[in-house]
Amino acid sequence: MKILIVDDVPGWVRFHQNNLEYLNIENLEIETACSANEALAKLEVSVDAPYDVIFTDMQMESNYLPKLAGQWLIEQIQMFKEYNKTKIVIISASPNIELIAKKYGVSYLSKFKARNSDAEVYREFL
Repeated sequence: MKILIVDDVPGWVRFHQNNLEYLNIENLEIETACSANEALAKLEVSVDAPYDVIFTDMQMESNYLPKLAGQWLIEQIQMFKEYNKTKIVIISASPNIELIAKKYGVSYLSKFKARNSDAEVYREFL
């Protein structure tokens, strides 16, 4: 299983990565990106072997205002036919992640719930 974690806070990247690794998933491959721009570059070079799951924060670089960087990234992912089967999960402290998730037809997990649950909370997205 190939996963991309996108967050501009290194501590959150490590947190998500540690929780996913704790699940002991066979053949787990995790890549990370610290911005929507970096994530897009990774998506472009991985079209022949697309990610199975992409976890993305919403509030990162401000280049895409009035959209959040994570919204912009989701739109970019959804333009690639190679990523049609990729699960996209918003993991954010943004209070409107449920509305954003519904708008784009993706899943979401609040950072509050992620922080206050055990690693098993990630399994439902895999």
